Amino acid sequence: MTTIKDLAKAAGVSITTVSRALNGYSDVSEKTRSRIKKLADEMSYRPNAQAQSLVLKKTNTIGVIMSDIKRSSAKDAFAFEVLCGINDRASELNYDIILFSTNPNKQLKKTYSDLCRERNVDGAILQGLRMNDPYLKEVTNQSHFPCVLIDIPVAGDWVGHVTTDNVNGSKEAVLHLIELGHTRIAMINGYDEASVSRERLSGYMLALQEKGISYDPELVYDGRFSEEGGMEAMSHILDRHPEVTAVFCSSDLMALGTMRTLELMGRAVPESMSIVGYDDILIASYSSPNLTTVRQEKYELGYQSAQLLIDMLEGRQVRHKVVLSNELIIRNSTAKLL
Repeated sequence: MTTIKDLAKAAGVSITTVSRALNGYSDVSEKTRSRIKKLADEMSYRPNAQAQSLVLKKTNTIGVIMSDIKRSSAKDAFAFEVLCGINDRASELNYDIILFSTNPNKQLKKTYSDLCRERNVDGAILQGLRMNDPYLKEVTNQSHFPCVLIDIPVAGDWVGHVTTDNVNGSKEAVLHLIELGHTRIAMINGYDEASVSRERLSGYMLALQEKGISYDPELVYDGRFSEEGGMEAMSHILDRHPEVTAVFCSSDLMALGTMRTLELMGRAVPESMSIVGYDDILIASYSSPNLTTVRQEKYELGYQSAQLLIDMLEGRQVRHKVVLSNELIIRNSTAKLL
């Protein structure tokens, strides 16, 4: 293996000159830089990544911290699509990623700063945190360590925020149901500790207000962003609010749970109940009936998060908040009220 010492000897220059030429320092002439790079190619020289990171004080590695990765989340593949977007953009910009899985208990045992320092990452992208998670509190009060939060509304000099327009997305979903003639519309939300739950509830309320329909908090249920939670919430709605003719769910998994409960109860969708979901996960278009939903660009969430973090790391001027648009996808789970 060719070492930097071998390359310096062949080029007739010092090791320091070789290092500065290959790392783009401006105090090396273009003629010398070109000659050294040509020799490096001819001699198949590959720089030592650890040594390079010590010189540049940069590893070109970003951490991706995701909360509560578990097998039950595989059905919606939301985190996977986000991760693909992060990985693709990071690779295009010559950065590597390290994936960390966390939960509130882990966060109490090891701080966010310690986790990032131990793995020697330049910055981090965090997804799936709740508003009361220890890491979020630490990020809010942290020192100068760049990070980007997905779907968490915190921004600052060293903190970026990438999300989609959750308020407008849910508003459009509920307006669609109202336009079909539904006025008694229940909502199955996630959990209050998630910022997106609060935003989607706001959109639901705004749609009702715009159309002169009174908001009834008794029609809003917590489905924990799970299929089982959606099933349970739908059972309560059928028992307590038989007048409800439509349900807006703030995730597709919960919407699939509602349809499962309705199927078990012998209730047809959309003939007896219209259902709208949120996310447009892959199986939403294959369910029976296929699901009307709000499409989030999950891959783009990851892609733009990586772009924002790397822009911050490289000192470019950036907007610290990026909001992506959504799209209402109308399929067969909604119908006019007869």
